[in-house]
Amino acid sequence: MTQLLTGRTALITGGGVGIGAAIALELARAGARVAVTYRSHPPTPELLEALAAASGRPALALGLDATVDSEVKGAVREVHTQLGDLDILVNNVGGLVKRARLDQLDLALWQRILAVNVDSAFLFSHHALAHLRADHGRIINVASLAGHTGGHPGALAYATAKAAVFGFTRALAKELAPQGITVNALAPGFIEATPFHDTFTTADSKAETIAGIPAGRAGVPGDVAGAALWLASDHASYVTGTVIDINGGQYFR
Repeated sequence: MTQLLTGRTALITGGGVGIGAAIALELARAGARVAVTYRSHPPTPELLEALAAASGRPALALGLDATVDSEVKGAVREVHTQLGDLDILVNNVGGLVKRARLDQLDLALWQRILAVNVDSAFLFSHHALAHLRADHGRIINVASLAGHTGGHPGALAYATAKAAVFGFTRALAKELAPQGITVNALAPGFIEATPFHDTFTTADSKAETIAGIPAGRAGVPGDVAGAALWLASDHASYVTGTVIDINGGQYFR
C-alpha cells in the first residue's frame, strides 16, 4: 500500500473502539505515527499491537475526559512531547449519552451531551492548533447523519450537537485556511459494530434502518476510516469546510 502519511503524526480522540479505532488503524497503515485518547473504552492490547505493527512504532494511548480543559491541554502537550508536531487531528469523541425527549431533558443532561460532542472538538482543536503544522495540517471532525435529519426519537440534544459540529467545521475551515490547515467533517449514518448502536439501538430498530438503506447493508467503521484517510492525505489538500456523508444512500443534501 502507498504510504500516504509517512512521517506524519495523527491524534485520534476516542480512538479506543469503533470508528475511532478504525481511523487510527487506517492512518497507521498509511504510515502515520498515531496517538489515541480514550475514557470509557480503552484500546485493547490487540488494537495497540496492530497499531504498532502498522506504523512501525508503539502507539501512544492517553486516558482523559475530553470535556475537561486541563486534561485535554495536558494530553496534547504529552503527544507533542512524545511524537512531535501534529499533522492530523481527528475529533472523534462523541456520543448520545442518553436518549431523552424534550420533556425528559434537564439542563445538566443537555449540557453534558453538548459538552461531549462539541466542547471536546473545540478543546482539542484549540490546544492542538499551536502544534499543527502549517501548509498541510488537517482537522477532521466526526459528526453524524443525525445532524442533518434530527436522528431517532430521544436524540434531540445529540442531533443539535452534531449540527453544531457542522457549523464549527465550516467556521474553523475559513479561519485556518490562510495557514494551509484544512478542516472537514465526516457524517456517518448507521454504522454497526460501535458502542453507540450496541447501547442505544434495539434489534428491531437496527433491522428497520438497514432495510431502508439503498446500499443494502449497514456501514462498518472501515467505511468511515477510508474517508478519513483521504481527508488526511495530500489528495484532499484543496478540500476544506466540507461535510462528507457516509450513509449508503440514506440521505442526500
